Amino acid sequence: MNIGPREERKRLILGVATLAVSVGITIGLIYFGVDRWWRLGLFFPFWFGALGIFQALEAT
Repeated sequence: MNIGPREERKRLILGVATLAVSVGITIGLIYFGVDRWWRLGLFFPFWFGALGIFQALEAT
């Protein structure tokens, strides 16, 4: 175990929040009919959110 419970919780909360914001932005872009290519920029927020969750669950 590389991180403590407090850091795990922090990473999990940040990961879930980042994913939630990313989903909200994606829904907004789809709702307003923005071109698909703009959604490609959401790759990094989704990636960072997933990375935070995986780090928290694996305690790395």
